[in-house]
Amino acid sequence: MVRQIALDALGREKGSVVAVDPSSGRILAIVNQKMAFSSGFEPCSTIKPFIALAGLSEGVISRDTMIEVKRRRYMDLTEAMAHSNNNYFEEVGTRLGFDRVIKYDSMFGLGQRVGYDIPEEQPGSLPSHPPLFGGVARMSSFGSGIRITPFQLASLVSMLANGGTQYYLQYPRTAEERENFTPRIRRQFDIQPLIPDIREGMLAAVLYGTAKRSYDPYDGEQELGKTGTCNDEGVGGRLGWFVSYADQANPRIVVVVLLHGGARIITGPHASEIAGRIYHNLYQRNYFVAKNTTNTSSPGSPNYATSNGTTQ
Repeated sequence: MVRQIALDALGREKGSVVAVDPSSGRILAIVNQKMAFSSGFEPCSTIKPFIALAGLSEGVISRDTMIEVKRRRYMDLTEAMAHSNNNYFEEVGTRLGFDRVIKYDSMFGLGQRVGYDIPEEQPGSLPSHPPLFGGVARMSSFGSGIRITPFQLASLVSMLANGGTQYYLQYPRTAEERENFTPRIRRQFDIQPLIPDIREGMLAAVLYGTAKRSYDPYDGEQELGKTGTCNDEGVGGRLGWFVSYADQANPRIVVVVLLHGGARIITGPHASEIAGRIYHNLYQRNYFVAKNTTNTSSPGSPNYATSNGTTQ
């Protein structure tokens, strides 16, 4: 069901959709596998929630820190996330410095495979030095110098959705694999106290910010998300990203939409519009009515697998 809904929502657009269960790392759907399994793209502004997370973790900002983004104009974290303000995140990245930005990017799995036994997955890459144009500031606002895959973004947003557990993404393709699916933890992050500050900005982006095209007042609780728009010199053309999850109380699904092409319509806001169609149709199909009890193991359950393949 999820794949067909995503396929219908994407339509004739040149793009890809990856959907993941954030409570287990199970890949629910991949639309346009060729693009999804590519060597990676510039993350554009989808890097911003994770720069914010690094800044909060290191104490260089708090949710209430006001940063001057224009002459006599200041923003806090929520407003900067909602409106994807580049100056705010350039300042956060500058305060962190290149070494700390790379440390967190690497810790979160960028430049590495985040899937378990997915041979087609590629690792993307991280730069060994600050980008020549804009340095760590532009790296922190646009993701310059970084090559990221939809799977890595899905993994990171899943971690935000579930409260700090980063699962290996798994793609069961046979009936036997689906029947015997077991979640596997890649890493556990102690970020629970910081996540509400990130979530507030992602919700604001949907309610009135850059992702407002995904907002649907008739579907009840809204998804949370972050847009990204940029020109990618590595692949040529424009990129439009939207990374998101729903619902807030019991996260059921993470959706990553990636658009690529030369048309001006290729933007993060347009990608959010496509995601909005996906969520709307999932609501219409009662996807969020009841939490599926299948494969909802928690740490300590007998069939809960750790990253080394053992059970505990």
